[in-house]
This record gives sequence, structure tokens and C-alpha cells, in this order.
Amino acid sequence: MADLKPRTLISVQERLRDQVAHALRAALISGELRPGVVYSAPALAADFGVSATPVREAMLDLAREGLVEAVRNKGFRVTELTERDLDDFTEIRALIEVPTVGRVARTASAEQLEALRPQAEAIVAAAGKQDLIGYLEADRQFHLDLLGLAGNTRLVEVVGDLRKRSRLYGLNRLAERGELVSSAEEHLELLDLMIAGDGPAAESCMTRHLGHVRSLWAEGQEEQQQEEESRTGLRLRAR
Repeated sequence: MADLKPRTLISVQERLRDQVAHALRAALISGELRPGVVYSAPALAADFGVSATPVREAMLDLAREGLVEAVRNKGFRVTELTERDLDDFTEIRALIEVPTVGRVARTASAEQLEALRPQAEAIVAAAGKQDLIGYLEADRQFHLDLLGLAGNTRLVEVVGDLRKRSRLYGLNRLAERGELVSSAEEHLELLDLMIAGDGPAAESCMTRHLGHVRSLWAEGQEEQQQEEESRTGLRLRAR
């Protein structure tokens, strides 16, 4: 089936549904759950050692985020992202985030910006430890909190939704090669430029950072595809 690695549920305080959703996102990021493949809730539930109900509920949460889609009487299919999808997500984020970062650099206080430094440092630390879930969570929190200084909650909601839909496949392989660290360090560079009040330089840094993220998406997609083609070739030769 999915051959998912055993996972420890996060904490007793969290609902089982949230724990399963967290584990499923981790499986998506690592590439254990593959685009285009249909997975049944009972089979995934057996992998996680839980009943099918919280798995179905978690999958519905992921479906609302665009990560999977329901397949009648079969289960859920992991949605595939095309190169056009990734380009579109990057373009929309650039249109929103680049000018917003410039505005926040001019209007936010040094204290407000400095308060985000622990998050930026957490991104770098997670990248160095190859903690993918920690990396993505710290990255998400940093960017949304930074944009939140502009005072537009709707803008933050839109970017948050875009980030959910533009997830990375095969991120673990990039982390193993140390390629996440340079992207992570850009958060500290961006923060320093904003604290200095240099709006144009902050906008330039943000543009470069989004381009870097886009290249990571492309690498993750390409490696995922090559791995799948290799599996297919092995199966064909085994017949």
C-alpha cells in the first residue's frame, strides 16, 4: 500500500483528526504519498493504527486546501501540480508580498520587526536539522506574521491559502543536500533589510526569495517524477 513510515502522534491535547492531518501533510512533503495516486481511508488508517473516521475527516480538511480530491467509492487522490500552477502561485504571491514587504519596511517599528527574529532563526535551524515540518511551519508563521504588520487580515488569509496549495513534493531530498539552508537564511537577510528601513532592497530580496522557492518546487517536482519513472521501469523489467 502506501508503505508509510511509523509516526508518533503529536500530542494528547490535539484532536486525532488534527494529528492525522499533520502526519498526512508530512507524508505529502516527503513524497510517501504520491501525486495522482488514489489512497483509501481504511488502508491509510491501518498504516497509522487508527480508525478510518479520523483519516476521512483529515482527508476532507486536506481536500479543502486543494491537496487531495475525493474519488467516489475509492478514496482520495493526491492532486498534481503542473509547472503552470507553480508559476501562477509564484506570480500571485509576488504581486501581493513584494510591495507589502516594502510597505511594512517603511511603516513597521524596529521592535515589531525584531520580534520576528526568533521565527527567522527557527527556519534556519529547522533547515539545518532537516526538520521539514518544523521548517514549513516556522516559514509559514514568519511570512504570515510579517505580512500581518500591514494590517490587512484578508491579504494574510489569501497568502495563507496560496501557501497551502503550493506545497513541496520530495522536500526531504532537497533538505538532505543542504539546499534548504540557503533559502532559509534569506529570511534573516530580509528581516535585517526591513529593520534598516530599506524598502527597495527588502522588495528585491523578497523577489529573489520567491524565485528561490519556485526553483525548489521545480527540483522537488522533477525528482519526484524521475523517481516514479524509475519505479515504473523496474516494474516493467520485472514482468
